[in-house]
Amino acid sequence: MANACGVDFGTSNSTVGWSRPGTSALLQLEDGKTTLPSVVFFNADEEQVYYGRAALANYLQGYEGRLMRSLKSLLGTSLIDDQTEVMGKALPFRTLLTQFIGELKHRAETAAGREFTSVVMGRPVHFVDGDEEADILAEDTLYEIAQSVGFKDIDFQYEPIAAAFDYESQIEKEELVLIADIGGGTSDFSIVRLSPERAKKVDRRDDILATAGVHIGGTDFDKYLSLNSIMPLLGLGSRLNNNNEVPSSYYFNLATWHTINLAYTQKTWLQIKDIYRDAREKDKLDSLLNLIENRSGHWLALKAEEGKIALSAELETQLVLERLSPTHTLTLKRDEFDEAIYRMVTNVENTVADLLRDADIDADEIDTVVFTGGSSGVQLLREKIASLLPNARRVEGDLFGSIGAGLALDAVRKFG
Repeated sequence: MANACGVDFGTSNSTVGWSRPGTSALLQLEDGKTTLPSVVFFNADEEQVYYGRAALANYLQGYEGRLMRSLKSLLGTSLIDDQTEVMGKALPFRTLLTQFIGELKHRAETAAGREFTSVVMGRPVHFVDGDEEADILAEDTLYEIAQSVGFKDIDFQYEPIAAAFDYESQIEKEELVLIADIGGGTSDFSIVRLSPERAKKVDRRDDILATAGVHIGGTDFDKYLSLNSIMPLLGLGSRLNNNNEVPSSYYFNLATWHTINLAYTQKTWLQIKDIYRDAREKDKLDSLLNLIENRSGHWLALKAEEGKIALSAELETQLVLERLSPTHTLTLKRDEFDEAIYRMVTNVENTVADLLRDADIDADEIDTVVFTGGSSGVQLLREKIASLLPNARRVEGDLFGSIGAGLALDAVRKFG
């Protein structure tokens, strides 16, 4: 059995893979499940830190504290060297990421019954779009964090390539495959030649025809669903007495995971109270102030995610917003959701079209499209990608596990 593991540190969920003959590669990280939501909750009442589903449960049960999610989004940004206040103390964001990845390693080792000192870390094709220096900094930061939690041998693999390796383990003949990995923070793509024979090679560079990615993912779809359908209930787009709109920045902060806590500051509270005096629709601002006072911004973001997931399967869904005052039951429609995310999905579509050109591949040469990543169920996105490759077979991989399993296979090749 391999002594190395693969770590998929995701924007929304994380996994750890360990390759063992005849056994699923993914290790159980929480309550018998192989995914650990990338969430941390600092419970001020108990002065304890919770991770994953336990973190979300603590927050939703109403404990005082600080919930943090989408930690991966910090990589490659100036925020990584900043800090935030948690339970009255300054916490550097770099330390926060180190704590979470250290917890991932600890849970994986507990599940495996052994220490892991070698790792292949998954990474998006681009941590930051159009900024090579920031991209290098992001990988360097992740390398330093992996070292600090006890990994000695560290390598990286593009997440869609890892998903390709997982798919390759299931096929019997050569295929030219497009991997579409739609995660929480990025949409990444690779065109790869795969076969049982090629899988035996350690160096796969010749089999990778092209890779591309764009910093658009599930949390962006959540955000624009929220801004389009939920935030108007709280006053987004409403008018002041001078006919100007209520400033939108408060709503954008509430709809974006890593800026939600900015809405809870005393400065924001006073600004909204000042705006309230001139608001035409004070009942909506009342709902906004009540939401902020109860620190329910993260709950609202989770409701937006719930709506997105429902619209992946249904044309229409009812979203009960019981923490708003008064309670609202909101009807969400897929066509309205599609309109809200259309520009982002078009950017993703253009990324795939550019990838085909870069690889000098005609669309009809692609044998299979493999969809993976938790947000690949968004129907408009699937339709746009499928329309570029009308003759390709469509396969749905393990939406949350393909990357971790593929990283485990890569770890065996690289470290044994």
